[in-house]
Amino acid sequence: MNASRRTALFSVAASAALALSLTACQSGEGAKAEGAAPVAKDTASAAVSAPASASAAGTSGNTGTGAGTAVGTAHKSDSGSAGAKKGTATPLCRAQDVKVSAERQDGPPYTHIILTARNTSGHRCEMAGFPHIQFLESHKQDVPSVAKSKPAAPTVLNPGDPAFALVKLSDGGVDEDNEVVTAFQLVLEGDSTVVAVDSSAGGGLAVDPAKTLTGYWTTELRNGADDF
Repeated sequence: MNASRRTALFSVAASAALALSLTACQSGEGAKAEGAAPVAKDTASAAVSAPASASAAGTSGNTGTGAGTAVGTAHKSDSGSAGAKKGTATPLCRAQDVKVSAERQDGPPYTHIILTARNTSGHRCEMAGFPHIQFLESHKQDVPSVAKSKPAAPTVLNPGDPAFALVKLSDGGVDEDNEVVTAFQLVLEGDSTVVAVDSSAGGGLAVDPAKTLTGYWTTELRNGADDF
């Protein structure tokens, strides 16, 4: 084989080797590219998953906020209910809500009077405690109350209803140091307004300041508890 032919064959062989080498390199790059593709895919998947997770977390957070709101609302609702109960509690009767009158009981001698406080307002109210009575200008202290006359339940009056309080004036003795009272004053529990009561009928009331007593307001006078 002459030199020119050997040179040609060598060139062909070299070209073939170069082609194979290039093919191998391209195949390697392709393998690398294919190998990188899953990474890109995984990255894309992660990118897709991340917003989904964030969205789920956001939804969960909103749900939590909603639950918190519901709990808060329930708490407010309970407070509101408590507030409503307090708001609807029966208020105390005030001087402007009632009309107070006095009449003698039994006698003669007239040792007791019955006070009547009638609810003239348009709403329910409670006659709490006892009347704070002062019969005479010379005796500024209130008439003492009798504990046994205190009712077991609050004395609540509907519009038009009366409450009663028995009041002792004296022992009825002719030798007592009595004073004639034609008008006296009292105040109701929880109200500082002075209520004037006319007692001039029949010439007034004979009052012994050392013997006076008052019972609590009740819806009815009861035997025993109001005897004093």
